[in-house]
Amino acid sequence: MTDPFAPRPEHRFTFGLWTVGNRGRDPFGHETRPALDPVESVHRLAELGAYGVNLHDDDLVPPGSSAGERDQIVAAFRSALDATGLRVPMATTNLFSDPVFADGAFTANDPQVRRYAMHKTLRAIDLGAELGATTYVMWGGREGVECDAAKDVAAALDRYAEAVNVCCAHVREQGLGLRFALEPKPNEPRGDLFLPTVGHALAFIDSLEWPEMVGLNPEFAHETMSGLSFHHAVAQALWAGKLFHIDLNAQRIGKYDQDFRFGSEGHRDAFYTVRLLESSRWDGMRHFDAHAYRTEDADGVWEFARGCMRNYLILADKARRFDEDPEIGEALAAARAELLHLPQVDWTDPAQVAAVRDEVFDLDSLRGRGHGHERLDQLVGELLLGVR
Repeated sequence: MTDPFAPRPEHRFTFGLWTVGNRGRDPFGHETRPALDPVESVHRLAELGAYGVNLHDDDLVPPGSSAGERDQIVAAFRSALDATGLRVPMATTNLFSDPVFADGAFTANDPQVRRYAMHKTLRAIDLGAELGATTYVMWGGREGVECDAAKDVAAALDRYAEAVNVCCAHVREQGLGLRFALEPKPNEPRGDLFLPTVGHALAFIDSLEWPEMVGLNPEFAHETMSGLSFHHAVAQALWAGKLFHIDLNAQRIGKYDQDFRFGSEGHRDAFYTVRLLESSRWDGMRHFDAHAYRTEDADGVWEFARGCMRNYLILADKARRFDEDPEIGEALAAARAELLHLPQVDWTDPAQVAAVRDEVFDLDSLRGRGHGHERLDQLVGELLLGVR
């Protein structure tokens, strides 16, 4: 019998080279898995039904490679893409591993470090464009501070905006057709990171020279770390027309950045996120920025990748069942959910605004009204637990 949850390329699932290539290192222990050749990653992901593979510059071309070595590596990688049909929808830059970025990259106090960060990013943009990427993610992993006395936050944001503007100018000048997606995170590896949430990043984008070129790449773990709703973050990015990319994984509130297999934690938030993406017909990649447990061997890595995609498809099926369930439909009606879509007042019409000011309300009736959220939430829980 055909598996209804088997991933296929049309589902647009993608993984980063750094995700399946994660070797299991953590702050307290060394690697538990051998290095994975990017070419092998391409072939294995294609066998699993993925659509594409994404990369940092250093994931593919090791730092210090000569121009000739770089070209050989890229050629071999491109051959694997051609052979499998996998694509590279997104690229990014590693601005966090090298000790040169200890005080930040775009927001480092040292001007030479900032220029080097721009240099490295521009070259990585060219690599991404060469491989066909249309989205470029910017995660400011070192853009932050522990010692507040060492950073003027406003000046740091000026330098951050300057760097993003430089990257946009490069793309425009070279006609590369890329757009940028900022990836917010509240902390880690720095004590406090600049642009910690989706809301911060949206406000920052408005200050840029070409805001139409810059959107967001919200991540499940990053919003959840500080106790925020990922579903709400994605909804606001969609509402603003700024959901350019998305990072799907799993996370427990209050923990370090766990990057677990998508759907392994936070089932309700994952469900509402999948339902939102599917109901909005968002046409972007479903990218998994996660990695296998440190306990896994090489085979476990591919079980992890398969699990991410399978869990998304299971939740998408739950979303379809939600929309078709008559009891859930009745509970939604009792909660008056659809009424939220109705506009109340034409605020451009002074007469309508005045009518609201002068209106009389039956507050006793409104105060005594039940909203039915308990029943609705219970039905959703039953759906997710598999009894509906």
